[in-house]
Amino acid sequence: MHRITGNGGQDSLIEMSPTDSYNEDLNGYNNDASSDPRSAQQGRPEIDKQQHSKDSVYFRDGRRRIDFVLSYVDDKDGERKQERRKIYEANLEKVGLELETEDKSESEDGKTYFVKIHAPWEVLATYADVLKIKVPFKINDIPDNSEMPMHWLSTPFRLPEQVMHPEPDYFTAPFDKSKSDFFLIDDPETFFPPSVRNRIVFYILSRCSYFRDECVDKDKKGIKRLQNNGTYTAAFPLHDCRYWTRSRDPNCESERYNLYNHWAKFSCFFKEQPLNLVRKYYGEKIGIYFAWLGFYTEMLFFAAIVGSLCFVYGFLTYDDNDWSKEICNQSIGGNIVMCPLCDKKCGYWKLNATCNSSWQSHLFDNVGTVFFAIFMGIWVTLFLEFWKRRQARLEYEWDLVDFEEEQQQLQLRPEYETKCTNRKLNRITQEMEWVLERNPTDLMGKLLLCWATVVLSISLIIACIIGVIAYRLAVYAAFASIMKDSPTTHLHVVGPFITPQLATSVTASCINFVIIMILNLMYERVAIWITDMEIPKTHLEYENKLTVKMFLFQFVNYYSSCFYVAFFKGKFVGYPGDYVYMFGKWSKLRNEECDPGGCLIELTTQLVIVMTGKQVWGNIQEALVPWLMNWWGSRKARSHPESLYSRWEQDNDLQSFGQLGLFEEYLEMVIQFGFITLFVASFPLAPLLALINNIIEVRVDSWKLTTQFRRPVASKARSIGAWQEILNGMAVLSVVTNAFIVAFTSDMIPRLVYMYAYQPQGEMNMKGYIDNSLSVFNISAFKPENRPEDGESPFWFNSTITTCRYRDYRYPPGHEKQYFHTMQFWHILAAKLAFIIIMEHVVFMVKFFVAWMIPDVPSDVRARVKRERYLVQEYLHNYEVEKLRIQLSQNGREECTCSHDIYPSLAKHEVLSECL
Repeated sequence: MHRITGNGGQDSLIEMSPTDSYNEDLNGYNNDASSDPRSAQQGRPEIDKQQHSKDSVYFRDGRRRIDFVLSYVDDKDGERKQERRKIYEANLEKVGLELETEDKSESEDGKTYFVKIHAPWEVLATYADVLKIKVPFKINDIPDNSEMPMHWLSTPFRLPEQVMHPEPDYFTAPFDKSKSDFFLIDDPETFFPPSVRNRIVFYILSRCSYFRDECVDKDKKGIKRLQNNGTYTAAFPLHDCRYWTRSRDPNCESERYNLYNHWAKFSCFFKEQPLNLVRKYYGEKIGIYFAWLGFYTEMLFFAAIVGSLCFVYGFLTYDDNDWSKEICNQSIGGNIVMCPLCDKKCGYWKLNATCNSSWQSHLFDNVGTVFFAIFMGIWVTLFLEFWKRRQARLEYEWDLVDFEEEQQQLQLRPEYETKCTNRKLNRITQEMEWVLERNPTDLMGKLLLCWATVVLSISLIIACIIGVIAYRLAVYAAFASIMKDSPTTHLHVVGPFITPQLATSVTASCINFVIIMILNLMYERVAIWITDMEIPKTHLEYENKLTVKMFLFQFVNYYSSCFYVAFFKGKFVGYPGDYVYMFGKWSKLRNEECDPGGCLIELTTQLVIVMTGKQVWGNIQEALVPWLMNWWGSRKARSHPESLYSRWEQDNDLQSFGQLGLFEEYLEMVIQFGFITLFVASFPLAPLLALINNIIEVRVDSWKLTTQFRRPVASKARSIGAWQEILNGMAVLSVVTNAFIVAFTSDMIPRLVYMYAYQPQGEMNMKGYIDNSLSVFNISAFKPENRPEDGESPFWFNSTITTCRYRDYRYPPGHEKQYFHTMQFWHILAAKLAFIIIMEHVVFMVKFFVAWMIPDVPSDVRARVKRERYLVQEYLHNYEVEKLRIQLSQNGREECTCSHDIYPSLAKHEVLSECL
């Protein structure tokens, strides 16, 4: 064999010579049965598709398996594209792949060609060696003692053993073509599973060129570029059968049917996931995502229980809420006149108008909130630490322990390889490798452009959020004026709940949600464009760079409105007579105030609308859009008998999973993780909503992957990648945000300070708290631009009312320090800061202690990894000794007299050698 070299001199793919292929008996098929894929179509006899099984995943000879399919349509630019296809397919044949073309006359639409690709044993063995794919050499004989106590309790949640463990557990080692007899090869055609076969074929397709040797443009390489320029319309591996029925071919595994029947149906929502079957069919990368999602959902169950108990506690202590009773009391709250909440269009109002919102706020703003915030800080740590252990176990079970080095060294992106011009010595492998020489000026220019785009995009998000805030400020006055005499106020059930504050908060949250959805469409393309410009070296590096950028965009996009309500609203409002305006007094947009019940209920409203809206919209979009597109695309084929609808045409009508399919799933879940951790102190039911969503999410994702999408190309991943570090960062940030929410957004600290230090009778209760928390302002001191217009004040307001109240701790008029903050304000501020410091230190100490106590790798997994490495070396040693003996015996020697001198420990290996 020799290598095909382009003009740049870069080694690309391995060309197979005729002598390299296995003989006819080993391969199990007759090479004469294959036909030239580019032979004249008119000379080929018509294929009787009535006898061609709709579930066929084989060539016409019924023996060679279809590992990949390319489809294309002739169009106006047909000559140029036809030339590209001719060269590309010729180069594929040079590297040993076998092709078979289905004419457009045999397709349902009458215009689509299908090129079926089969990788013979020689190609698979060669590239399995190149990619260091691990394959079995011995059945695992280490006993599994991980039996769960009282395992019978989990019987209803179990799946059949053949579904959970579709194949035995083996000891594995990287494939070595020169030692093929060392491995457990019963049948070369089935030794490599379909997921490995399509991964190898895609590796070749991504690096095969479509230019002639004399062409100087070596950038013309790979199936991705051919799809982008329209030469091919699709490239995909085949599903092995229809998802609702088994294949008629007894040689077909029908794994898709098993996945649908035991995994993708919603009736299986309470069952465990068949992760080994998912990994076998889709590859480790998709398997690790569903393993993480399932584990995350399991851990949410505990958070949901505690959060629900905290909510129930708030409901049961409903009648002990003294401050709400005072607000609703006609003789207390009904006699307190509050200052206008906006300029000119807002009138004076009585405190008991906020009676309902204060009761609602107590459901979430109580002592249980503090406990739950601390609990979630510890829960996050337990979730991340136990996931590390679960991930370590999967790394061992799925042969991913040493995969990181392979990922970095062997799976270079074709887009990077085409840009390489020079070779450089790798200090680790001591081999020459292609490197990308970057001009420092161009590099700095690209970096500047990339990060300028990032900053500009984030600035656009912030500008949109400021626009929503301006809307809240401007529309509140309108709602206050309109709803003053609105007929909704006379409704018996919902009338008291429809207030200007609620109307403003709900409409602003809905507008913000719509803006978020619109901006998401733009940011994804921007992030991909920026990452492509950086030309990352490996697929792992590409995904990590894209992950950081996309999460940065989404973090600002989704959480900025919640941060505003939690930490800015009501904090910088000034006081009557000296209000603070958003863009200065000329803007007339006065900063928003919180209700006397606090801003926590508004943060809860914002969180529920954005979080729930995103989850509902996401599930509808994920399930409904692919189904509608597939239904429309296959409308013609449904009118024909099923026997005429071939396997490749069925899959061609499905949606492409895409490069970012899994990335978007991770992003959706991590954003949800942020909602239930960063702001959970304001809404203890958030984990419960996330749990319900995730139970649905697992089945929706599995259903669409199994039924609505083409089979993705299998790929490996040993972890969730950069998402792990993002989750760690959010776990730390969540402790800080929840401490600040409890301290500054809720009224927990002011109430405790009042009860312990300022209660007039010295009793441990909250009587008199409302009157204590409201300051007094002289109405005559209102400036003309702040005074309500005539007719805006209610009928009960008259000239005998000389003062109004507002939410703050300031000295009353007539005091020598009138309108300056009182000492109680500073005591409360000191208590808030002390609470933040104490809570953060306590939670962080517990977090770090728990992280230190729980090892990242279970002890039994660590022992199994060491045992397997030892056995691999042991068996390889015995294999080499046996090989040497055979070679010596073939040279005429009856006995190797030097073996005991060279290998003094040979005797203890003889039994293992005989086993081989």
